[in-house]
Amino acid sequence: MARSSSAPKEPGRIKQMWQVFQMTRRYDSLAIWFMLAAFIIPVLIGVALAIWLSGDNVVGIILYSITGVLAGVLAVLIVLGRRAERAAYGQIQGQPGAVGAVLKSSLRRSWQASEMPINVSPKTQDAVYRAVGKAGIVLIGEGPKSRTKRMLEDERRGIARIVPNVPINFLYVGPDEDSTPLHRIAPSLNKFKKTLNKAEVIAVNNRLNSLGKGGTLPIPKGVDPFKMRAPRPR
Repeated sequence: MARSSSAPKEPGRIKQMWQVFQMTRRYDSLAIWFMLAAFIIPVLIGVALAIWLSGDNVVGIILYSITGVLAGVLAVLIVLGRRAERAAYGQIQGQPGAVGAVLKSSLRRSWQASEMPINVSPKTQDAVYRAVGKAGIVLIGEGPKSRTKRMLEDERRGIARIVPNVPINFLYVGPDEDSTPLHRIAPSLNKFKKTLNKAEVIAVNNRLNSLGKGGTLPIPKGVDPFKMRAPRPR
């Protein structure tokens, strides 16, 4: 006898979207109003263009109206995605490892980062994460700035001995008023001035990863990390 499959079926796309919407609405009371505005505005623009440009052309009016509706649906999906992301990050805000979850899911390919911190305080659970991109190296402190600032400075000194010509920037994610919220980590990283190209990013990241936490081996004298080349695939 053939065995019936006991694995539960995954919900369909529409059901998944409905679940995302319900979750977002629970944690973001303004989400539904942003979505409503995102739908209405393109529809009104489509109708206005239909009346203005089509005149008595019924086909033109219908096409412009349909275009406005489709644009509204697309805008709703974009708004829902962004508000859902913010709602999800809001649920893990302040929890250890939250920064790592964001680095794993939200960074573009131009950034090299790990969800695992490079330094953790066993007493306070404050952590330091490292991201390498075209802006150089960004050290991200997870926890109050008063505690993570020293951790970041210690990491900066260790990294500067290995790649002395690469810019090192700081980013603080914590309870302080001037800290970066989770949903703004990726945009904040992209605001730093770009100084490296793609090959240099790979070379610097490989160099740091090969030395482990904080980097303990000195860089050979006379070696410029900007002249380092990424390993060629075999």
